[in-house]
Amino acid sequence: MVGVPVEMNRERFEELVGEALDEVPAELLGLMSNVVILVEDDSPAGEPELLGLYEGHALTSRGWDYSGVLPDRIFIYRRPILRICDSDEDVVDEIAVTVVHEIAHHFGIDDERLHALGWG
Repeated sequence: MVGVPVEMNRERFEELVGEALDEVPAELLGLMSNVVILVEDDSPAGEPELLGLYEGHALTSRGWDYSGVLPDRIFIYRRPILRICDSDEDVVDEIAVTVVHEIAHHFGIDDERLHALGWG
């Protein structure tokens, strides 16, 4: 049986992203550098199932010449997440997983390792 997507306004969704970030240990957040987290309604064209995306230079790939660049961006996509969830609790869980997954990319952890750790 296919569930009905959860309906949730952008404001509430953004609050849940903020709450997910509050759950990330402060020590880890303190290590993040030159990155911004954004909520978008839709994923990029052609990728309707993408829940989040990290764009930038992972901390592990930044060298001595890393300077004067725009902030890295972590996108959390509202509608794709809502489409796969059956309840508000599912949304909370999926946002948490997506936020952790994309932050991990900022630290240079790839998808294969994330899947092995259960954050895929």
